[in-house]
Amino acid sequence: MFGKKEEVGKVGKVDTLIGQSAEIKGTVSTKGTLRVDGIVDGGVTNAEAVIVGEGGKVKGDINAQTVVVGGRISGNIIASASIEMLPQSEVKGDISAPQLYIAEGAIFDGNCVMSKRLEKIAEPEHKLKEVR
Repeated sequence: MFGKKEEVGKVGKVDTLIGQSAEIKGTVSTKGTLRVDGIVDGGVTNAEAVIVGEGGKVKGDINAQTVVVGGRISGNIIASASIEMLPQSEVKGDISAPQLYIAEGAIFDGNCVMSKRLEKIAEPEHKLKEVR
């Protein structure tokens, strides 16, 4: 509905795995793909892709190109490519991405900004203000 499903959620191989029994306190910074099946209390930055597995939890902000949510995120998400929320996933926080997919059964509590669309809408208003 919001884009071609084939494009959403495409991620490469997993470079870093936080297992089910692991709990990380602090911000995780990684250049590749991160999969979280445990708990991250602090957020994620600089990632190419972040996958939060069904049992995974992230308490903090996420900044990545692509984010796929199967578990729970309590924090804001900024994705430069896409965000995909799978069934049974939960996001409590604001999200910003040019492409968004929310499956039936997912819970989203926050505000959403579709950045490419907003840039196109804001352009004519800005020009009108300059003319006055």
